[in-house]
Amino acid sequence: MALQENHDAASCRRVDDGITRVFQVLGKRWTGPIVAVLLPAPVHFADLRRAIPGISERMLSDRLTELAGVGVVVREVDEGPPLRVSYRLTEAGSALEPALTELGAWAEKYLAEDGRCQEQFRK
Repeated sequence: MALQENHDAASCRRVDDGITRVFQVLGKRWTGPIVAVLLPAPVHFADLRRAIPGISERMLSDRLTELAGVGVVVREVDEGPPLRVSYRLTEAGSALEPALTELGAWAEKYLAEDGRCQEQFRK
């Protein structure tokens, strides 16, 4: 005898709207490391690029533009000479520190170097 499934829209579980919005901003590759590097203090573009191995200048520029667009990062031009551009977190960006700290602790405990959950935690 086959089980009849009776689902209605109200009984289905939905992801929280806040979580959806957070991961629309932070879920893109490189965004987390960029915010993490900016947590302690403003950083010049070139120093930010060096602090994140593997990111291209183009990708860094794109991610910084996106983060500035949503209000997490502010771009500041340091009048020279030489003319330099630095980035800093806004109040909203700085408020991510506790969450990023917790995510880092989770990764230390559960994730292996290859980014997969360690074997003992896969049960």
